[in-house]
Amino acid sequence: MITHHNPPTIYPPAGPYAHGVELRDASRLLYISGTMGLTPDGSAPDSFEAQCEQAWANIGAVLDSAGMTVRNLVKVNVFLADAADRDVNAAVRSRVLGTHRVAVTVVAVTLLESAWKLEIEAVAAA
Repeated sequence: MITHHNPPTIYPPAGPYAHGVELRDASRLLYISGTMGLTPDGSAPDSFEAQCEQAWANIGAVLDSAGMTVRNLVKVNVFLADAADRDVNAAVRSRVLGTHRVAVTVVAVTLLESAWKLEIEAVAAA
């Protein structure tokens, strides 16, 4: 159902992702809204890594609610409040996804609340 495209005629992926992710015969798509690293009570942990791990836990909960797992993810967009956090972001994403590769975009932005350090949105298919 999922084919990764990393053509030899362009630069190799700079991390654990694929340049293109093709879906064939997917019957369900799940669009996950921008998710912050907020705990169930709505508070934001102090550290970037804790917020990143919580954001991925929140995405996991939405996937689980739809009967999916991270293996169903095909596209992830990450919005960082500080570009300096990109390496920690990549490390946490790698731990969560393991060997599964998705199409990824990571950009530095100004988030709506100063306590938020990142926001992640995703698309999954089954």
